[in-house]
Amino acid sequence: MTRVFLVIASILGGLSLVGDSFATHALKEKLSQYSLDIFQTGTRLQMYHSLALLVVAFLLTIEELPQRLMLAAGYAFIIGIAIFSGSLYALSLTEIKSLGAITPIGGIALIIGWGCMAVAGWNLKL
Repeated sequence: MTRVFLVIASILGGLSLVGDSFATHALKEKLSQYSLDIFQTGTRLQMYHSLALLVVAFLLTIEELPQRLMLAAGYAFIIGIAIFSGSLYALSLTEIKSLGAITPIGGIALIIGWGCMAVAGWNLKL
């Protein structure tokens, strides 16, 4: 899974940069400032959690860490990015306000990822 998480983190990180550039250049004239801010929040949080997933990929190489917790963290970050950032992208582009109700589900997944990393770190066998 180290390789899979590394590849997914790299792709998601690159896509966050593409998305931010797209918003800055192509969407600037098409979206309200509010919608543009929502879109850029999605790209920013996608980048942060792509980096977190990258850390998970490398931490999976440490045998003393609880592997199941690290795997759970990685999956939680992927799911969280998809739901959190994805719902913000959709909300900003469509202005369908009900999409905002989905965003906290992604946020919870991201928090779970950080929690799994914390518990794994606490249980590190030195």
